[in-house]
Amino acid sequence: MLNITKKKLLTINSCYLDSYQRLFSCSKLLSGYSYKIKSTPKLTDNKRYETLSTPVHHPYQIRSNINNKLTNTLYRQFRPNDTKLMILKDEFDPLSLQNNNNNNIINVSNELKSVKRLEKNDLLRLINDFYRHDDIKKLATDHGLDLYLFKNVYVSFRKFLIQSTILPVDFQTVLNDIISGASHITDMFPYFLQHAQQMFPHLTCMEDLKKISDLRNPANWYPDARALQRKIIFHAGPTNSGKTYHALQRFINSECGIYCGPLKLLASEVFYKTNAAGTKCDLVTGEERRFGDSEGKSANHIACTVEMTNLNTVYDVAVIDEIQMIRDPQRGWAWTRALLGLQAKEIHLCGEISTRELIEELMITTDDEFEFREYKRLTKLNYLDGAVETFDNVKPGDCFVCFNKNDIFHVSRELERRGHEVAVIYGSLPPGTKLLQAQRFNDPNDLCKVMVATDAIGMGLNLSIKRVIFYSLAKPQLNEQGEKEKNNVTTSQALQIAGRAGRFASAFPDGEVTTFRHDDSPVLKDIIHRQVETIKRAGLHPTAEQIEMFTYYLPKHSLSSLLDTFIQLSQLDNNLYFMCNIENMKFLADIIEHVPLSIRVRYIFSCAPINKNMNFVCTMFLKYARQFNLNEPITFDWLSKHIDWPFKTPNTIIDLVHLEQVFDCFDLYLWLSTRFSEIFPDKELVQSIQAELDRIIHSGVQNIAKLAQQTDHLEDTKDTVVKSSNLSSVS
Repeated sequence: MLNITKKKLLTINSCYLDSYQRLFSCSKLLSGYSYKIKSTPKLTDNKRYETLSTPVHHPYQIRSNINNKLTNTLYRQFRPNDTKLMILKDEFDPLSLQNNNNNNIINVSNELKSVKRLEKNDLLRLINDFYRHDDIKKLATDHGLDLYLFKNVYVSFRKFLIQSTILPVDFQTVLNDIISGASHITDMFPYFLQHAQQMFPHLTCMEDLKKISDLRNPANWYPDARALQRKIIFHAGPTNSGKTYHALQRFINSECGIYCGPLKLLASEVFYKTNAAGTKCDLVTGEERRFGDSEGKSANHIACTVEMTNLNTVYDVAVIDEIQMIRDPQRGWAWTRALLGLQAKEIHLCGEISTRELIEELMITTDDEFEFREYKRLTKLNYLDGAVETFDNVKPGDCFVCFNKNDIFHVSRELERRGHEVAVIYGSLPPGTKLLQAQRFNDPNDLCKVMVATDAIGMGLNLSIKRVIFYSLAKPQLNEQGEKEKNNVTTSQALQIAGRAGRFASAFPDGEVTTFRHDDSPVLKDIIHRQVETIKRAGLHPTAEQIEMFTYYLPKHSLSSLLDTFIQLSQLDNNLYFMCNIENMKFLADIIEHVPLSIRVRYIFSCAPINKNMNFVCTMFLKYARQFNLNEPITFDWLSKHIDWPFKTPNTIIDLVHLEQVFDCFDLYLWLSTRFSEIFPDKELVQSIQAELDRIIHSGVQNIAKLAQQTDHLEDTKDTVVKSSNLSSVS
């Protein structure tokens, strides 16, 4: 803003210095005046102009009314830095405009008599034409402004033009030329872009950020793997076909190898089998490393969860299990990373045939040799015509499959009322409890002959199931956007679960599949007879190194907003890859945003494998981060004060669920201890206490029907108390 005083002194804001220096050099009007430079107001200055048209609660904060959309989150997350904005007018006051006698004239450059005034109607028409012009929209897209950002910058830019008393001279001249027809409307765009860059600083370094987030050829990220001539052998087939057995035989008999599985249970099973076969093997998961050698020497063979795959060691043989999970919306990136980056002469893939075409296309990009082997199921699997319909028709070897815990508790109670002892398995149970429940069910001498489980039995456990009974077919699922949807199970999921019925060399070699409800029976048959959907794309995920490079360009922004920007700018080969959902990671990053941590540490913490819906675990996650920031070791003494140790046997389902969350807090501690051992030093002690907790949870699960009944009784008691209280208050 230009302010001429009686002492012939001009005060010029620094962002307009260039324009007014040119003006002083050529204008006689300003001869005899001197000038001084005034810095641009900061965020706390009352002269800073609000950039939104919607009502706000804080005068300097950009807000968005739309959540959970990628393009919208950029606008919500990126608040203007202390940059030199052209916006210099006081906050908009509609009353002051209404009381202005010269409302029809925009009073610009009043001091410069030689510059033509702009009429308000002409300016409004010009701004509206600018917004609608296709060339402007194309220019905006080319400079990183999607339609949503373009709209919001336009709103702010329009306000600036209408409400400013003074405009930069060169900009005013351009506007006059456009109105008179001497210039094209696109000549306004450089000023619009400057405004946009001041609102969203990442636009100023767009080209560099695009290069960092260019994910179009991820095979090139692993030059050591590309230097090897690798052979990819794909073992495809249904459950109980022997495909994994053949791959593991090659793994066990090799000089050195690595097994990469989707679950801790599967990695543990391979760890025990390999050592039992006489080949030393280590176990590596996110929470622990266990040695096959009694003296603690590293073995040549490793069984690990897929996220822990070591890409720096050269192996003779690698096995990647359940390769179809390369399409998983949350975890698919780990399978992509292992497939593209493993340094192994032979890589054996095990999984569904629906992944074959994608693997073949990916191998073209890596120039690896490809071999395909298909397997058939070893035993019979019959889909029954009739439904079970009543719990009185349950037989030994039956397994009810439910898709929520409430159904688990209900079915367990109904079965126990009829005298059945029930084994229970669901996802949030500790691995030890799952194994003990599976052993009870498999043991021919145990009285437990019936199982109730979620789809957690689909992989990771060997079970002697005669008949799989789908209690329902509706399953909550997450899509690629991280949104929960409730639909019928997919063909792939139904086949995976149904395939657990019958097992080669078990008490029930042939299996049967049916539903509990009569109406679900034809629906299930329709689902399993559909063609399995071909898997077309593999998951990708931003790495810590890429986010650190973003931080160099955008040092003032949160990890969550950096991730949003990365996703927004990333370029993928959409025929082969998709970006995995990172909402859980952003959620964790926001929890600890106020805790002072380096970007690398913050990234690692935000990758922690915890369920954001578990409030107690999220609270402990925040406490861990705060202690880390204080650089104080988190000992078991500190931990015991926050988890109500020693533990008590659960009396209700609520107690059981709480203990499951405490178990996850121990898992989180162990996960962090493998990455920050000095801050989380009591790894062995925590493991021993966790084993004790596992046994307590198992005892609770064995009495799960009683716990559910006790929970219902407490709820009924609460309802009675509430009703009595209401009646008393009425009387």
